[in-house]
Amino acid sequence: MTQEKIIDFMGVRRITSAISIFLVLASIVCLSTLGLKGGLDFTGGTQLEILADKGVSIPQVRAVLEEEKLKSPTAVLFGSDLEVMIRTQDQMKLKAQELLNKALAENGQISAVRRPDMAQEGYAEVLVVTNSNLEKIKASGVFNPEQFGRVEIKQENTDILVAIEKSLDSVYVNYLIRKIETATGTNIELRSSEFVGPQIGDELRDQGGLGLLAAFFAVFLYVAVQFQWKFSGGAIIALVHDVTITLGFFSFFQWDFDLTVLAALLALIGYSINDTIVIYDRIRENFRVLRKMDPLQVINISLTQTLGRSIMTSMTVFLVLVVLFLFGGEVLHGFSKALLIGVVVGTYSSIYIAANLTVAFGVTKEDLMPKVHDNSEADQLP
Repeated sequence: MTQEKIIDFMGVRRITSAISIFLVLASIVCLSTLGLKGGLDFTGGTQLEILADKGVSIPQVRAVLEEEKLKSPTAVLFGSDLEVMIRTQDQMKLKAQELLNKALAENGQISAVRRPDMAQEGYAEVLVVTNSNLEKIKASGVFNPEQFGRVEIKQENTDILVAIEKSLDSVYVNYLIRKIETATGTNIELRSSEFVGPQIGDELRDQGGLGLLAAFFAVFLYVAVQFQWKFSGGAIIALVHDVTITLGFFSFFQWDFDLTVLAALLALIGYSINDTIVIYDRIRENFRVLRKMDPLQVINISLTQTLGRSIMTSMTVFLVLVVLFLFGGEVLHGFSKALLIGVVVGTYSSIYIAANLTVAFGVTKEDLMPKVHDNSEADQLP
């Protein structure tokens, strides 16, 4: 032990603590001011699955989605190079309404869309057009049967009512598919169209938050039972440090935060606590063996002994995540980005936060010595 070069990790603990405090505070400021850019899972939106008659160029599909100014659009292949999944935070009905208002221009303005249950028999929906008259709407040619199916236009008081056979959702989806067909030179069939409501997104967000809290609580209990509460407090603060900084990156760069990122945060908690447990176990062993040494020396020795293992583990995980980020597709970008940041921050926090806090909490060798059971009563038995 005396011949081994011991790295003085704790000698720079004040500097690393200052860096961590700055990063955590900066992350909290970003989260408070910018917030998280919720993905479709949390904000609601639309998911389309389409099938082409030949290979589809994903960049061309994305160009169409960007031209339509859809919110946070993604387009990825799934199953084969003929099947494409499109996701956006937009509601197709509202996008159709925007297109209609643009087409109507000075001939009127759609101010309301009546629910299907209020529509006339045989029609999907009834649109209310204001600031116009019957002749202008009929002459505009906006509501053509090819797009809207059967159409009936009539006047009611000062408003114009336009009953359409096809729903606005399907009208815009068909319009989008025609644009993609033109851009890619393919014939496309719509396989499915699903809408995720904001209420479901709120439920997923709340359940995800409860999942993170449950994970923190479970880790606290486990470390407290296996080691000691001073270790448990350090582990939890280190995990909060890792998650907060990772969320800070997503807030600052306004990357989409969806269920895959939430899954990455839960995986990060598991990865980070695993590295911390290995370090804690070595600290406990060395406290029991090196009884005459100062706690800072014991922790430096423990960290030096586990450094090679920590670096090897982190590097292998990091390399896998780099490959996942480069070749895993757009759907997994958020997951891989969150874990890439988390692995770096988690490795750092296991050394400079979790271990450092055991010193700050005043851990001593007496805290870690095995308990001696009182067998005096047993000795008196015949």
